[in-house]
Amino acid sequence: MPVADGRDGRKATVDPKLLELLACPLTKGPLTWDPERSELISRVAKLAYPVRDGIPIMLPSEARTISADDVLPPQPRLGGPS
Repeated sequence: MPVADGRDGRKATVDPKLLELLACPLTKGPLTWDPERSELISRVAKLAYPVRDGIPIMLPSEARTISADDVLPPQPRLGGPS
């Protein structure tokens, strides 16, 4: 499944293989997918990178800063070991 931004009314999804390849450009750490907001979340950097028109925008200047309250509960990365 390709990355989608959900603008056509469907729930956005992210390809598990793509998620395994992507890393936060600041921390080089893992990212998790937030399907409700169509964002890739870096918990360590406390940043949410947007996905626009199916393309992850991996620029810190385009990322939204998230607070500790906004961070999703820990969950395994898609397609990775549990």
